[in-house]
Amino acid sequence: MRRRREWLILCTLGIGSVMGTMNNTVVVTTLPVIRDSFGADLSSIEWVLMSYLLTISMLLTTFGRLGDIWGHKRVYLVGLMVFIIASALCSISPSLWFLIISRALQAVGGAMLIANSSAIVSRYFLPERRGQMLSLLYTIASLGTLIGPSLGGFLATAFEWRSIFYANVLLGIVGAAVSLRVLPDTRPGGKRESFDILGAGVLGIGLGALLLAVSKGQDLGWTSPPIISSIVVSMLFLMIFFRLERSLEHPMIDITLFRNRVFSLAMSSAFVSYICIFAGLFLTPFFLMQGRGFSPAVAGQIYSAQPIGMLVSTPLSGYLSDRIGARIPSTFGALAIAAGLFMFHNLGAQSSEWEALIALAVLGIGNGFFIGPNASTIMGSAPPERQGVASAVVATARNLGMVFGIASAGAILAWQVAVRSAVQPDTQASFIGAFQDTLLVMMFVALIGAMTSIAGSPARSRALATHRAPKA
Repeated sequence: MRRRREWLILCTLGIGSVMGTMNNTVVVTTLPVIRDSFGADLSSIEWVLMSYLLTISMLLTTFGRLGDIWGHKRVYLVGLMVFIIASALCSISPSLWFLIISRALQAVGGAMLIANSSAIVSRYFLPERRGQMLSLLYTIASLGTLIGPSLGGFLATAFEWRSIFYANVLLGIVGAAVSLRVLPDTRPGGKRESFDILGAGVLGIGLGALLLAVSKGQDLGWTSPPIISSIVVSMLFLMIFFRLERSLEHPMIDITLFRNRVFSLAMSSAFVSYICIFAGLFLTPFFLMQGRGFSPAVAGQIYSAQPIGMLVSTPLSGYLSDRIGARIPSTFGALAIAAGLFMFHNLGAQSSEWEALIALAVLGIGNGFFIGPNASTIMGSAPPERQGVASAVVATARNLGMVFGIASAGAILAWQVAVRSAVQPDTQASFIGAFQDTLLVMMFVALIGAMTSIAGSPARSRALATHRAPKA
């Protein structure tokens, strides 16, 4: 009976997780259609995407902390309701700015879902099952990001762009009905702690300014006044935040978590690895179509090897981490990510479809082996009353890694294309050479993630000795 209930809980949380992450990218392929529908310019239409990404990244830690105080199930259910209402508003948007504001509200609900889903898993599941369940949950969340563009394109083509948000409403209603009945109550015991409103605001501004600078730096120029100003604001507010948190009895983020060597190194490994994963995934379609000349249909088929590799490797990585500890699976995953990037570095103008497919499959296998055991290490090193914050920090690292990975890969690629084009008139050859150089840099960054994974993963006995879950 407990096993059956565990799978029901996982599937239910999967609905909310995939909704939260999928909407990061689901509008990517429909932005031109939405632009034409409202007659908007490019600089305005991109805020349909940016408003969601910035809002969700700014609020993840806030709602993780509220989950620790009020109960993760309660905040998760409120998040579903907010998400449903916001999706309905998106679907009836009479103007572009109404859509942008509705997308920001949708991100508020998404932050509640993502920040509390893995905390519910960590609090309910026994330690010897936690790794496998977190692996599966994080795979579902990651797949939401990957399938978003293709799903959005399909719905917009088969129906219209508003159908994307109709689907969210239907999926959200199903998720709310099931969650209300299935999810365990994880309300904290003992005296309720206060919520640090000032800290939440300062952190949100700091993260928002940082993400805005990184995501727009390539477009506006890294030395332009808006980008420099955003970086200065980000550094100032983040410094204020960490000074503020040290003096509070009930801080927004318990700074002592980062004094835990296991937590800090595992978080560092997660951030670095997500940079490399998203850098590879961002550049691959450009190589397949621009560098190799494949059609969008063929490129899409090759690209599917990455999520398939994740689906194959994730159950095995979770199973192994529950039995031998997280160190070996997560480190193997980080090394496989580096190997996949190195295989991309070796691709050229004459490379076959199979070579690209195998490289993507290796990248997906590495991703699947890494994310679950790494998350299990992070969650297992945080005390029960800090599971929501730990879950939110993991999700924030994923979002920051996505933004930093895309921005850094784009910047390095553009720089290398400019350098090579100055001495090599062949546009395709310049692009392929720049692509290879960029992936080589990312491979070395991935090796740093592997080293921190080795240093940060605890022994099995330590991982399983913490935080016994409640019985069903």
